[in-house]
Amino acid sequence: MKKTPEDNSSTPIDYNRLFEGIRDFKANEFIPRQQFFEELGQQQKPHTLFIGCSDSRVVPHLITQTFPGELFVVRNIANLVPFYKKHADTYLATTSVIEYAVNQMNVSNIVVCGHSNCGGCAALYQDKEIKHLPHTKKWLELASPVKALVEEKIAKNKINLEERSALTEKLNVVEQVNHLMKYPYIRKRVKEGTLTIMGWYYHIDKGEIYNYDKKLKRFIRVD
Repeated sequence: MKKTPEDNSSTPIDYNRLFEGIRDFKANEFIPRQQFFEELGQQQKPHTLFIGCSDSRVVPHLITQTFPGELFVVRNIANLVPFYKKHADTYLATTSVIEYAVNQMNVSNIVVCGHSNCGGCAALYQDKEIKHLPHTKKWLELASPVKALVEEKIAKNKINLEERSALTEKLNVVEQVNHLMKYPYIRKRVKEGTLTIMGWYYHIDKGEIYNYDKKLKRFIRVD
């Protein structure tokens, strides 16, 4: 049985809902395109690394209308990119995905996609509310420069509190793209013209994607 957007609510859902989805996938997606999936099962050749937020409302294949096999995806809280480290001295999932996508899968594009009403970005200003989430708090330090910049603008009355959320979410995308450019192998490929880096902002309730223009230093809606 097909699910509808209206089915999404805060009411606890029985796990059988997931099993229904599996059966629906097999009958209505896999069987009609079985040859495609059989070929896909032998190899993958993704053209784009998609770094997005873990937010349940952000679905990479949905908003890009891509097929399985096209996107190599990593999602985390607030779509953050760890700082580059030459030596692997700890376990970093996002960093290893970036390394694998670029150096092994040879993707042509990397997208860092932020979004509206981002809980991770909001948590930057909620130290007391997330004190019981030590790993989350530590992770969000990757966006601390964004928080400092936004608070500076508020202090100088350049923006008000109502504008804080969207500005934080957008500046965070730019900050994480900058983090990517500190990876030597990424910077090298961008310079050679074999890799394109894009920063996107997804406005959920409007269904719009904005792409960051580095020259104009602003996000422009994709039409």
